[in-house]
Amino acid sequence: MGTKTITIMDDAYELLKQEKAGNESFSDVIRKVIPKKKSIWDFVGAWKDMSDEEAEDFHKFIRELRSKRCADVLKRVQRF
Repeated sequence: MGTKTITIMDDAYELLKQEKAGNESFSDVIRKVIPKKKSIWDFVGAWKDMSDEEAEDFHKFIRELRSKRCADVLKRVQRF
């Protein structure tokens, strides 16, 4: 693996330095602080152990959020 030289402002350097623990490299700190983007496939099976009751509660919560969001959008549209 190669290396790159980058220029950062002093305040950014200090922030990274504060996050650095023990013999961690700055590369380690950056990898820790900036999460890797996840693929939708990383979540496959995440809810496999959810009970039917938990699933229904979750669906109810989503329906309530959607309903509130729709109401907010309608209020904004009606202003025009």
